[in-house]
Amino acid sequence: MANKGPAYGMSRDVQSKIEKKYDDELEDRLVEWIVAQCGAAVGRPERGRLGFQVWLKNGIVLSRLVNSLYPDGSKPVKIPDAPPTMVFKQMEQIAQFLKAAEDYGVVKTDIFQTVDLFEAKDMAAVQRTLMALGSLAVTKNDGNYHGDPNWFMKKAQEHKREFTESQLKEGKNIIGLQMGTNKGAS
Repeated sequence: MANKGPAYGMSRDVQSKIEKKYDDELEDRLVEWIVAQCGAAVGRPERGRLGFQVWLKNGIVLSRLVNSLYPDGSKPVKIPDAPPTMVFKQMEQIAQFLKAAEDYGVVKTDIFQTVDLFEAKDMAAVQRTLMALGSLAVTKNDGNYHGDPNWFMKKAQEHKREFTESQLKEGKNIIGLQMGTNKGAS
């Protein structure tokens, strides 16, 4: 990685605002979910932003997480036998997770950039991505989610309505309140 000196002025202000968005309680909940979803084999990070970042940095835990949301036989991310040690391989593993998360249904605006995790630029963005992934897993309710469903909010689902022709014709006879009223008119 490039040598980076201390931040001054506006750069430091921006970075401190980004760091304030990181939530320690949310970290605990996400760690509990990842361990429940993937099993105890993934281990546990040291508490705090740095420990969380180091735990996820090589992309293996993230890849196991997204693979656990799919049924057996259709795993989207290939996990190497030995954790990658080279920087570009680790970043590639994270990129595979991000692609799989997007394919799973996470909105592009909820997905962090690889550098946000790898260089700990914006760990709050990593938390947001994991929250969005967990919310989708709870919403899908396909049996692949493990853990407490109350850890995540369910996403709104489409509620398609069908109207008959007679109901549509009746609706044309009703004057909505948006049209105003003629009461009190002279």
